[in-house]
Amino acid sequence: MSSYPRRSNLIEGVGNEVLFGFVTFTSSLVGILFYLNHRQRLGTTIHPDSATEVASTREQLQNEAQGSQRPNQRRANHRNDGQLTCPICLGSASFAVETNCGHVYCGHCFIMYWEHQTWMGAVRCPSCRTQVSLLLLNFTSQEHALETDERLQVIDKVNQYNRRFSGEPRTIQEYLQDLPTLLRHAFQEFFSVGGLMWMFRFRIVILVIAAFIYLVSPLDILPEGAFGLIGFLDDIFILLFIAVYISIIYRQVVAGRGG
Repeated sequence: MSSYPRRSNLIEGVGNEVLFGFVTFTSSLVGILFYLNHRQRLGTTIHPDSATEVASTREQLQNEAQGSQRPNQRRANHRNDGQLTCPICLGSASFAVETNCGHVYCGHCFIMYWEHQTWMGAVRCPSCRTQVSLLLLNFTSQEHALETDERLQVIDKVNQYNRRFSGEPRTIQEYLQDLPTLLRHAFQEFFSVGGLMWMFRFRIVILVIAAFIYLVSPLDILPEGAFGLIGFLDDIFILLFIAVYISIIYRQVVAGRGG
């Protein structure tokens, strides 16, 4: 009797088609998130519903510049390599801040937008009208090294804003929308000197190790060997749960700064 060679799996207990599906799904998800986040950060358009508030803010900025002896000097000195443009003043973002929805503004411009309008709660993003529940610093290395009044003012106002609005209730959809921006900042600080607290770094490492152990373990809620691609759903859920949890504790760390 002739025998056929037995097909071996790359990972014992996991079919190659399941592994291929996992790699394809993960690659597609990462690509989509990167594209959305990149498009958000480079967007300079203003939402029509924000046009009145932005026009008022631009007028305030012009009046401030006319009364100052150094109009636009700070922007000429700190241009963020020309890669980031503030949708409010339409210049290179200076001492930039990034919203939880991924849009970047000059720190001073966004603070002016916030403080000189009538808001009942958290500000709506001028570009996409998403509720801004968290502001993240996006300074250049040069700006981080400066000890200027503007830098200190932006940091102080950002801390005030985050303490005031970061704890507002959020939906599952909003948590997922915030993932690209919050995870990017969390992991940038994770690998930077003087970034996140060691306890937070330790918690991230434990979560990543736990997720890896669960993914490679044959003990699944829905075993891939029995359910095929359907058995991969519990792995997706675990990955999303851990990603959302990391974004939540990072949000708490950011909100507690300057307190």
